[in-house]
Amino acid sequence: MQQSIHARSGLSGIGPLLVVSDLVAVLATGMLVDRGLWPVALGTAALGLALVARSLGLYQSRLVLSVLEDLPALLLVTLTAGLIVLGLGLDPAAPRSDALARAASFTAVLAVVIVAARTVGYALLRTGRRRGHLMHRVLIVGADGIGTRLARALLADPSTGLHPVGFVDDDVDPRRLPAPLLGDLRSLPRVMRDLGVNDVVFAWGARTDDQTIALVRHCQMMQYQVFVVPRFYEVMGLDRARRVEVVRDVSLVRLRRWAVRPGSMLVKRSLDIAASALALVLLAPVLIGTAVAVRRELGSPIIFRQTRVGRDGRTFELLKFRSMAASREQGDTTWNIDTSDRLGPVGRFIRRTGVDELPQLWNILRGDMSLVGPRPERPHFVEQFSEDTPGYRHRHRMRTGLTGWAQVNDLRGDTPIDDRARADNYYITNWSLWGDVKIVMRTVRTVARREPRRDDEMMDLIVEAGTPPDSARAG
Repeated sequence: MQQSIHARSGLSGIGPLLVVSDLVAVLATGMLVDRGLWPVALGTAALGLALVARSLGLYQSRLVLSVLEDLPALLLVTLTAGLIVLGLGLDPAAPRSDALARAASFTAVLAVVIVAARTVGYALLRTGRRRGHLMHRVLIVGADGIGTRLARALLADPSTGLHPVGFVDDDVDPRRLPAPLLGDLRSLPRVMRDLGVNDVVFAWGARTDDQTIALVRHCQMMQYQVFVVPRFYEVMGLDRARRVEVVRDVSLVRLRRWAVRPGSMLVKRSLDIAASALALVLLAPVLIGTAVAVRRELGSPIIFRQTRVGRDGRTFELLKFRSMAASREQGDTTWNIDTSDRLGPVGRFIRRTGVDELPQLWNILRGDMSLVGPRPERPHFVEQFSEDTPGYRHRHRMRTGLTGWAQVNDLRGDTPIDDRARADNYYITNWSLWGDVKIVMRTVRTVARREPRRDDEMMDLIVEAGTPPDSARAG
């Protein structure tokens, strides 16, 4: 356990150290060069420098630490601090030439101090990596030419902080490898767990892309640090903003750690509870009116209940407004019945507008679903699609939702299942709270854009539902 914690914290600890180094450099330069600078302005300059440096990727963990690579960005952040000092830290009544000279002196000295601090800091970090104090053991998936070249490069340059302990791949001759072959691809989770390794490089391999992607997703779910060798890496170069690094001549993309963690899921769940409770209150007139209209057209029951598959394959009872007459057809195995002749005016309307889904706000409130996530499907189709569609099972990594990325991209109803699965997995991989907010806003726009029959159609249906049929009036 101690080894696992150490491995997870090593590279990520570089960023805070660099932030502190830059802040100290700004404050020290201000005290040494010009003690007449206003403290608030000096603090603002330090904060501005840190924010710009972060946006330029200067605080990201990196394998290759080079001041020469960072020099243009370091000069830019130094200039940012100098401009803030010029604008906020000097007496406006002083001569303009004097203010420019003092700001220029501050900027020049700060540039020297920051570059020097980075040079010393990087040297210490590289030394720590060479001595094994900041070294991360890494597994390489794929023992073909790219994987072996990368392993030899990492072994030759321990200052990168990655030490390859072995390979996993299928159908490989271990005698030509620079590190041991520890198993086939299927054994990757076990090998990483047994060895306490928390870093992995995917350098292609013998398996298909779909099989490899499944392993990548597993590693992301386990919060491992994942690197991948991109296709056409030969024409790629260092790109800090896109987390692309180069080890000798092999480009590596450092994947972001999966944002779905207990803390973030607690926040998501809290927002689900608040939003669903508020929506149930605000939409109460619509819910009551729809219930009356459904009862008028179809009788009882008003609510349709159906078993659906949620997170991790667990089933729950999904609620919808009933939209069609009862049938002997097995609804759990019937696909896409929007055009069924059993749909009446009310049923057709609430399906087209999505009003039939509103009872799922109660599913959200009680924890069966989330406001945003992959749409839940029936067990029969989950089993079928999981067999036929690559990646379909992976969409159950997160709680299902009332709306989702697939829905706002018009992937609902009778649309290709593989497209919907890819959209759902994209959402899960790139999940963020702000992403959920954007999907909700796009959902409102999508619903509002649907072709209406008449602006006052819903009100007509509700009013009509309270009027007895002609036969009843005649009686």
